[in-house]
Amino acid sequence: MTAESIDCTGAKSVTFRFRAPLHLLVAYEQGERTAGETFVEGLPPSMLRNFAGKLTFVPAGHEYRESHEPGTHSRLTLFYFDPALRPTALGLRTDDSKVAPRLLFEDLTLWHVAIKLNRLLEDGSSADRCHFQALGTVLVYELVRSNREQPTARHPRGGLAGWQQRIVTAYIEEHLAERIPLAALAQLARLSRYHFCRAFKQSFGVPPQRYQRDRRIQHAKGLLANSELSVTDVALQIGFGSSTSFATVFRKATGLSPTTYSRSL
Repeated sequence: MTAESIDCTGAKSVTFRFRAPLHLLVAYEQGERTAGETFVEGLPPSMLRNFAGKLTFVPAGHEYRESHEPGTHSRLTLFYFDPALRPTALGLRTDDSKVAPRLLFEDLTLWHVAIKLNRLLEDGSSADRCHFQALGTVLVYELVRSNREQPTARHPRGGLAGWQQRIVTAYIEEHLAERIPLAALAQLARLSRYHFCRAFKQSFGVPPQRYQRDRRIQHAKGLLANSELSVTDVALQIGFGSSTSFATVFRKATGLSPTTYSRSL
């Protein structure tokens, strides 16, 4: 096992990506963002604002992306471990090696083990390697246990079911440049507008309209990184009728004008 601790102390946006033949467990000790998302391949992205005390598991070979427009100081620890570790050698069932991706979940026992490992990282001068390895083994045990005990339904109580999350978020991604009627999203999820809005917010932490706006802004940020595109070009590509209306929404979401954001890159 390898581990690293990351502190995001500045006011600038932070983005990082990961895909490797290693399992990854992320423990968010502190963290709050004003915009951004967490994505693990195989699951809908989460735009949860306050993620302190959460965990994310990324199976080997899966893509992981994290973007933060920091609201406060963020601190997270990443644990990388070899999936070739044979479950039978740990006394686990063979099928326990197939651990599913999990996004911003809570597990108190697993969390305490991760924090103990993090404290060893911080005290590198007196760290006991054997202690670290022993805690690492416990971490693997607890991760498998947590995966085995999680409910079959992968959505918060009262939230959207997994298939509803996938079909709705995919539709939004495919129609970022359009104003999607709430009734159309509710129809995709086979719910009334009222129940859809309530379930969507329970699952993603924000109302559907806010989610759509944030996804458009995230897409706009990627386009603004392309110096060949003007602010007007970007506005039109993501469905705004003018650069003025786009700038107003962008500034409200990020605190910066599109031009200032582009120059900062």
